Amino acid sequence: MRNDLRLGALHAIAAALAFSLMGVCIKVAAAETNNAVIVFVRCAVSLLILLPWLTRRGGLGIRTTRLSGHLWRAGFGILAMYAFFYAIAKLPLAEAMLLTYSTPLWIPFIGWAWIGERPAPVVYPSVVLGLIGVALIVKPGFADIDPVAGAVGAASGVMAACAMVSIRRISDTEPPARIVFYFALLGTTIAAIPLLWAWETPSPKLMLWLLGAGLLATAGQMQLTRAYACAPAALIGPFTYFAVIFSGLLAWAVWQERPDRWSMIGALLVMATCVLVSTLSKPRVARTG
Repeated sequence: MRNDLRLGALHAIAAALAFSLMGVCIKVAAAETNNAVIVFVRCAVSLLILLPWLTRRGGLGIRTTRLSGHLWRAGFGILAMYAFFYAIAKLPLAEAMLLTYSTPLWIPFIGWAWIGERPAPVVYPSVVLGLIGVALIVKPGFADIDPVAGAVGAASGVMAACAMVSIRRISDTEPPARIVFYFALLGTTIAAIPLLWAWETPSPKLMLWLLGAGLLATAGQMQLTRAYACAPAALIGPFTYFAVIFSGLLAWAVWQERPDRWSMIGALLVMATCVLVSTLSKPRVARTG
């Protein structure tokens, strides 16, 4: 396997910038349309971009016997996206981004419950510190932040963790390209259902923001895939948190958003513990039917 940390870090930082810019597009679009439209267009754009690439061999490699596993992955992924985009619309951008990036805190326990991957004992105190960090960001019971939006933002991290575990669950037979294809296809299909009652025709200006979000999200996914192909995940993981830094800078420049002291302390706790948990957790892949 290739092991080039410098190149992997550059790809991961490029992915972080793309995801941060996507967050700006989503936040602008959310002021003009509903979440269902945003999620659908984001998924549809990714599908249109990826479909020619993934089917260039005439569909070879797309056949699967694990459709139910792909449905789980797509379902959790779409739920995470709905929650994430809702949080972006209601919370400061950096806080919303960080709550979604809390995924490593939840993966050890979801993996243990779902596929029997028991985390190392040292993970438990690390996760407790991370959850304290999440609480400092959300600040339940205080007026600084919308508690519902904070809870939804935290839920986006949980749903994303479920999606990651569902990928691990089928990765023994399903190659990455096939997983990406089915997520794009099934995710777009699932996201289309709420449009039966929630469709709003976007204005040309709004459509540009939505297309930008889809393009940037796809570019970010591709860059992140390349990053993990260059170096071990434990070494690449810390660089993904540049998305929080970039989001904070962009939110400050565009909306003059400034996190308070407690949110900054919470952010440092979450990022530090997520990196620690990612490094300490080395679960075995459970082979399931």
